[in-house]
Amino acid sequence: MVMTLTRRATLLGATGALFLSSFSRPMAAEPQKLKIAIIMESNLDVGWSSTLIESLNKIKAQLAGTIDVSWEHTDPMWGDDAENAMRFYAESGEYDIIWGHGRYSDQVKKLNAEFPDTMFVVAGSGNLPLGGNQYWLYKRQYESSYLLGMLAGRTTKTGVIGLVGTFAADDVNDEINAYFDGARSVRPEIMHRLSFIGSWSDNALAAEHANVQIAAGADVVFMLTDNFKPCQEHKIMCFANITDQSKSAPDAIASSAIIDWQPDLTWLIEEWQKHKAGVAFNGNIEPKWFSMAQGGVDIAPFHEFDTKLPDAVKLELATMRQKIISGEFVVPMNTAEPK
Repeated sequence: MVMTLTRRATLLGATGALFLSSFSRPMAAEPQKLKIAIIMESNLDVGWSSTLIESLNKIKAQLAGTIDVSWEHTDPMWGDDAENAMRFYAESGEYDIIWGHGRYSDQVKKLNAEFPDTMFVVAGSGNLPLGGNQYWLYKRQYESSYLLGMLAGRTTKTGVIGLVGTFAADDVNDEINAYFDGARSVRPEIMHRLSFIGSWSDNALAAEHANVQIAAGADVVFMLTDNFKPCQEHKIMCFANITDQSKSAPDAIASSAIIDWQPDLTWLIEEWQKHKAGVAFNGNIEPKWFSMAQGGVDIAPFHEFDTKLPDAVKLELATMRQKIISGEFVVPMNTAEPK
């Protein structure tokens, strides 16, 4: 089997506070050991992957002394290579969780029955509802995107906003529809430009699409990929996706729709502990995600734009954010393909 594995098990020596009291404390003095093998769909310079490692490091520190969390991850791999990697980890008997960080249910369904005591995790749309020892995660960012849409609606001077998308998947569509809904909630007559590049990470193509939208009048653009040069070159405001990317273009990125895997990890570790105590795995059939109120998504700080944005607009967004968190306002989730 040809496979390149990159070890990323960084042990943190500092003792941290326990993450949640819901984690059971073992009677033994030694912490429980939890080993995770991660099959990566993208490199660590992509937010989808880097945010998972960041959350793992936080969980590890918070659970120090109770659960010793460690992990390895692969280089990006798919198809048969991904299946071979999963089998390698499962057959070793060393790993409690095998995490396919993307669309890996096709591989899991060939292995999960053979390794019933291994928890398999998959993330994102396009996966299969296997249940049993497969757990299926989503990241839905429609709440944070609604807030960014409000900000776009309040700040556009042309009345035209843009969005450069990846694929028309349902966990992308909800984000796009919410962004435009948020903009229309504060400026009903607003117009929008939208295009899909058909890739998760083709930044050159994303720039081409952004330039077309800007030429068509868009002066605020939400980039679901990681290229913000068009916004910088045309001196317009843009938003980033998945992770806070302000440092990459501080003069252009006003905020980002960000994700956090800590609530997901908390839930999965609890499920793993139940299994260790003798309870059968009960993987979810419907994808599970954690809301803004649960800490799964949010918007990034405004950073250098904090002094550039009107105080009334910042207050309006902060007020709406609190209404979303409290449940006073429910952002509609619309997964229909946006037009």
